[in-house]
Amino acid sequence: MEDMAEPTRTNKEIDAELVKRALAESEEFGRLIEKYQEPMRRYVRRIARPTPDELDILLQDIFIKVYENLNDFDQDLPFSSWIYRIAHNEAIDHLRRGKRFGASLDSPAYDSENLTLAETMPDGTDIASETDMQYQKKAIEALLDELEPKYRSVLVLKFLEERGYEEISDILRKPPGTVATLIHRAKKEFRRLADERGIDVKNI
Repeated sequence: MEDMAEPTRTNKEIDAELVKRALAESEEFGRLIEKYQEPMRRYVRRIARPTPDELDILLQDIFIKVYENLNDFDQDLPFSSWIYRIAHNEAIDHLRRGKRFGASLDSPAYDSENLTLAETMPDGTDIASETDMQYQKKAIEALLDELEPKYRSVLVLKFLEERGYEEISDILRKPPGTVATLIHRAKKEFRRLADERGIDVKNI
């Protein structure tokens, strides 16, 4: 008799199991931190552009809120959307407190670990040569920083975090139609800024 292969579990199912374990035994919460620490670090950096010290504090605050509110999490819903929502709110609050809008191309927030729109959508920019690649990437990231947070957020979630419309809707607590409208307007504003700076992003 052939062995029956164990069905592959979805990310939602894996997270649900981790949440159940964390609720049953607090020491298990570390597994959720281990899984989501880097995604949350990446996302908060992209949205809020904090300093390294600020980033550490933001991550700490995010996971404290996750831990304190874990009992209220609806386990029928994706945990990833829930934790991204908490991270999003913390990042936006950080922006509002510091009014950190815009960044120069020399900002330490930019580094080779960042996935950029140029990498996610390689046909969206007309990069003349390999030599210009890094400057183009930095220029695109600088354009993102000039966008209003509501526009930057949807572009980061859609193109950098590669989240679908339904999940973005869950994260931002906005109807999918509103999300689609925001993305459309964000792309339009992004292209306008790019035109002003001579960066070809017509396919974005």
